[in-house]
Amino acid sequence: MTTYLVTGAAGFIGSALVRHLVRRGGAGGVRVVSVDAFTYAADPERLRPAGGEPAHRLVRLDINDVDGMASLLAEERPAVVFHLAAETHVDRSIDGPGAFLRANTMGTFNLLEAVRRCWQSLPAAERAAFRLVNVSTDEVYGSLGPTGAFDEGSPYDPRSPYSASKAGADHFASAYFHTFGLPVMTTHAANNYGPFQFPEKLVPLAVNRALAGQSVPMYGDGMQVRDWLHVDDHARGLVAVAERGRPGATYLMGGGHELTNRAMLEQLLGYLNDLAPGREDYRRLIQSVPDRPGHDRRYAVDSRRAESELGWRRLVPFDDGLRDTVKWNIENRQWVSSITERYDLRRLGLGTSVTGAPSA
Repeated sequence: MTTYLVTGAAGFIGSALVRHLVRRGGAGGVRVVSVDAFTYAADPERLRPAGGEPAHRLVRLDINDVDGMASLLAEERPAVVFHLAAETHVDRSIDGPGAFLRANTMGTFNLLEAVRRCWQSLPAAERAAFRLVNVSTDEVYGSLGPTGAFDEGSPYDPRSPYSASKAGADHFASAYFHTFGLPVMTTHAANNYGPFQFPEKLVPLAVNRALAGQSVPMYGDGMQVRDWLHVDDHARGLVAVAERGRPGATYLMGGGHELTNRAMLEQLLGYLNDLAPGREDYRRLIQSVPDRPGHDRRYAVDSRRAESELGWRRLVPFDDGLRDTVKWNIENRQWVSSITERYDLRRLGLGTSVTGAPSA
């Protein structure tokens, strides 16, 4: 039986990966160990479709607990560790950068130490087959001009405490490959969207505020450009990296679909008009709010290495994926409400009390 261990498994992308791995395992031969510290953005409900033991095990554990992680790794002896545990909301990193340093940079360092301890004790064949996939972000590269795309050789130029904390994590991952030979691969993906995304993010925030008849916030002029990738395509890409990637290599995965934030809001609210008609056009609810400090103007990534070396392809057409995501948020308002009732989703990152800010 092949065992996969996923950190940050109860998060948005981590849970999509877990569900994909369990489905892919079919009737047997695959075991998935989900690890999460269950900070504010994690939710075990995202993992419910993955099922219970023996195919799936859920463990509450902080990656900063080196001894605890080393013990779990020694017990489960996974063939692959997918590392997705992280704080991800840029606005929160502006208000509290220390938490991002601890979770993202120190957390990755401590996980690397635990993995190295276990990996070095494995029999030679298992040691040679083992892989660690370090899941990063395109934000470590900074901001692009109106043309071009990030590739694997792009220099790091983080602009926010969040991206700086992820850049530090990536450098440690690279150092552990070069210094200790730990078979690490790092990935950078475009903005993800899809079901079960935490309601502070742009797509679910816009849908749920519009349904409540509230204004839909848009940073500044809304002309920041983002490339959008469905979370299921990202999950498939991570598995491709684990199975066919080269240790020490970096892989980028983009959605191939760039939109300004304004155009993104208009399109998804247009779908909302079709799927849950209100008394007025939901697009009228878009309201400009003060921009985020240091807000990157444009991201885009070149996926050609992942496509040529790994055979990875995007399978979810953007228009279909976005419409399905809007529909999912409409049909799962109870899950969304269970989150919004527990957490204050007021605007962060400016030191003000402005409400309802998106992250994109």
